[in-house]
Amino acid sequence: MIPTDAFLETAATISAIVLLVSMLIVILRAILGPSMADRVLALDLLTTLAIAFVAIVAVLYGQVVYLDVGIALALVGFLATVAFARFIARGGTENARKVEGDD
Repeated sequence: MIPTDAFLETAATISAIVLLVSMLIVILRAILGPSMADRVLALDLLTTLAIAFVAIVAVLYGQVVYLDVGIALALVGFLATVAFARFIARGGTENARKVEGDD
């Protein structure tokens, strides 16, 4: 770890703890969500929180390469959200069950 200001290290540590608690709450929402849209939104928020966590790690360790990981995670999260939105728009699991029953 590069020598950092004590304030920066403390703020980053507190931010990381808050993000981890937020991730646990979002995971709970993804599991218990009453609808498919709630679960997709929770997964999208989880991706955003993970990107923020990667950014905090990049600041703490002073490594710019972690920001590349955050950018890649953002791209994958965007594509996953679009795929889930198309899945829901086409009928979600009800449509998938009808297709499986036709075989």
